[in-house]
Amino acid sequence: MSPSAPSLLDEAASDPPAPGRRPRGTRRWRYALTVLAFLLPSAIPLALFVLLPMASAAWISLTEWNLITEPVFVGVDNFVALVADPRTAAVFGNTLYYIVGYLPLVYIGGLLLALALNQALKGRALWRGIYFLPVVTSWIAVAIVWRWLLNPNNGVVNTVLAWFGIDGPGWWTDPAWSMPSVIIASAWKDLGFVMVILLAGLQAINPDLYDAAKVDGAGAWSRFRNVTLPMLSPSTFFVVVISLINGFQVFDQVYAMTGGGPAGSSQVVVQQIYDLTFRYGQAGEASALSWMLFAVILGVTVVQILGQKRWVHYA
Repeated sequence: MSPSAPSLLDEAASDPPAPGRRPRGTRRWRYALTVLAFLLPSAIPLALFVLLPMASAAWISLTEWNLITEPVFVGVDNFVALVADPRTAAVFGNTLYYIVGYLPLVYIGGLLLALALNQALKGRALWRGIYFLPVVTSWIAVAIVWRWLLNPNNGVVNTVLAWFGIDGPGWWTDPAWSMPSVIIASAWKDLGFVMVILLAGLQAINPDLYDAAKVDGAGAWSRFRNVTLPMLSPSTFFVVVISLINGFQVFDQVYAMTGGGPAGSSQVVVQQIYDLTFRYGQAGEASALSWMLFAVILGVTVVQILGQKRWVHYA
């Protein structure tokens, strides 16, 4: 065939569409509109209650606004002021302190519960429900109960410690123990959530892997280290990501148990955002701080997602 001769493909491409058949562009638009119609019930609330507030906060972060008068545009001055303010470093430090104490405690506790309740125990379903019950309990109710349990004068915890001759600490009234008080209460409440996720991961592990390990002479600890933990890594990854995000946004328990005190020892980032907005009328700085927190959470999450290839094993 000579170079100038038209090919069959060229002739087919130049032919008009068959009668009754819609052009490809029209079919794509119909498909896009169909997908959009199914997404609208969730896309509209997402736009109204997530994307729009985020965009509004981004604008407010560039202004000076006391919630009453008209906002005044100040550019990045709020961000500069926050970086120079020692309170910003303090609240981020307290938040990091909370995460470092909370994450290992809630994960190890949830893993132990999942391992225990994955056995053939009598009343296993009942125990699972009991341990999950705090997860669906109001944080305010949980905080009030733990504030009473950790009361330094007549709380149950210090009373029990006194039976063994131990002088209990001041807990939420002591700057050195206020954050540990919040960590203990938070870990207790979230143990059930971690337990359920890890329990689902345990039940998804193929029993043949354990049988093969036993044939090779692996003991209980070796099977746990070489079979259970690697196969549980996807569930662990999910728990760690969610727990870290929730940890950076900790607020309810701090507000109800300590109010950020004493002497700001338990003041966290979200409470600082709340105080800047509603106590001091500095909504611009509060919005800037919220975007700084968002950047930190996004960065930590991206690092985790990129690093999961090194330790997460998918069956």
